Amino acid sequence: VLASLPLQMMLYFNVYYFPVWCLAEGMMLQLKYHLLPWHYQFLLVAAFLILSLAEGSRLYLGYVGNLQQK
Repeated sequence: VLASLPLQMMLYFNVYYFPVWCLAEGMMLQLKYHLLPWHYQFLLVAAFLILSLAEGSRLYLGYVGNLQQK
């Protein structure tokens, strides 16, 4: 089974940088949350959750798919 080494390295580093991004984005969202109107609050929280779930699943599927050549 041949896996793509550059892709695996990018996924590996992205797995470690993703929690840092989540923490930084969550802290910035918390700081400006009370200054925004309610509809922007809802949109920001929804976008943050959707992006976090999408990135987590993308990393998992990329990691598994690269190692299994799928």
